[in-house]
Amino acid sequence: MQIIPVLDLANGVAVHARAGERARYAPVASALAPGTPGDPLALARAFRRLGARSCYVADLDAILGGAPQLGLIHQLARSPEGFDGMVWVDAGTTCPERAAELLRAGAARIVVGLETLRAFADLAAIVEAVGSPRVAFSLDLRLGAPLAHPSLLDAGRGGTDAVVLAEQSVAAGASAVIVLDLARVGTGVGIDHGLLAALRRRLPKAELLAGGGVLERRDLERLEDAGCDGVLLASALHAGRITAHDLSALRRRQSPARARR
Repeated sequence: MQIIPVLDLANGVAVHARAGERARYAPVASALAPGTPGDPLALARAFRRLGARSCYVADLDAILGGAPQLGLIHQLARSPEGFDGMVWVDAGTTCPERAAELLRAGAARIVVGLETLRAFADLAAIVEAVGSPRVAFSLDLRLGAPLAHPSLLDAGRGGTDAVVLAEQSVAAGASAVIVLDLARVGTGVGIDHGLLAALRRRLPKAELLAGGGVLERRDLERLEDAGCDGVLLASALHAGRITAHDLSALRRRQSPARARR
């Protein structure tokens, strides 16, 4: 199971996401990089020291309709302290042109979020342009309710059923589905295991990841046992509730499972 640290970026600053209340996000003060609040490159170096091989970047400027932070994304992807070719980027992508722009900046995978997607035909066009392995779909939720753009709901047949929306994303060509409940982000209240189980049953071949609500190492172990392929982490790392020792222990726990395959 992949452990993918998260950087939420606003105006060039790494901010601490909590409960989806974006207007209240403040520069992140992390136990991983003390004395450097809000410094995304310092946090990237700290994530690498933890053994992370990839990073998830949420470009809040672009998600909210502004210009993508391409220079910073390039630094995170290509600089010596960055994640060479292993950055997942959610920058409000709704068209192939934006996806190509992000790939040129160094993104490895483009995340297309339910929150900004206007039609699954747009997702299919992005997949056709850049290839299925490079496209992930973020099933954006708030307390379990899909955060779907009104245009998508008007055009869709599945209403607001989270599982159906995820199925539509895979049918459009997305290779991965990320379950991301914004109301749970930064709260440590846990992840909706029932929804994850339903998605794992209905989408056995898709890569399945989860984010929002992880509190401690036990949560990671439960997610791995549930068949999750990856977990997005931020607050638990910044607070020191999940440490390098925990991640090392999780990697050792995974080794026998890989040997049996």
